[in-house]
Amino acid sequence: MSSEKLIKAFRLFDEANENDPYTEVWQGKEYPKELLYAMRMTNKLETFDPEASEALQLTARCQHIRRWEIPRESYEMNRTGYLKWRQDLKKFHAIKAGAILREVGYDQEMIDMVAFLLEKKQLKKNAGTQTLEDVICLVFLEYYFEPFSHKYPEDKLIDILQKTWRKMSKKGHDAALGLPLSKDSLELIGKALKG
Repeated sequence: MSSEKLIKAFRLFDEANENDPYTEVWQGKEYPKELLYAMRMTNKLETFDPEASEALQLTARCQHIRRWEIPRESYEMNRTGYLKWRQDLKKFHAIKAGAILREVGYDQEMIDMVAFLLEKKQLKKNAGTQTLEDVICLVFLEYYFEPFSHKYPEDKLIDILQKTWRKMSKKGHDAALGLPLSKDSLELIGKALKG
């Protein structure tokens, strides 16, 4: 049973993401890219953890809120620049989400919990953070890895898969191996797990 506040927060998160200038076509329909990502995150969380807390449901929906406002290209195109971009994004998402949650009427405790999850604190130690990371990785593998895999050499893809796998729990691994992936993607995962 969804609370009225949760439904309103989802609507406001989605309205914020509807302004994404980048689009993606999915099953013949065009979507703002980050709105589609948010919907995929919610759907994956519902199947992966049907009993997810309200904080986790909120976080999954706003995990990339207005991400296009801080483009990757605005940072140095190296590992240091990438890590700085990722850290700044986490804080940016927490601020954007917090403003909406406050508007909806959530208390500071809930706002702080969503920020904690968005900033991926205590990965491998905090159950909520780990579930969020598993869902992020599953959404990446199911919807984004295949197009991504055509852009990079195999050794880089194997390295990315190994890093993704390390972030996931045993439950996440089991769910990943049950995803409807292409033969090529499954072969790459097999190679990454042997490496």
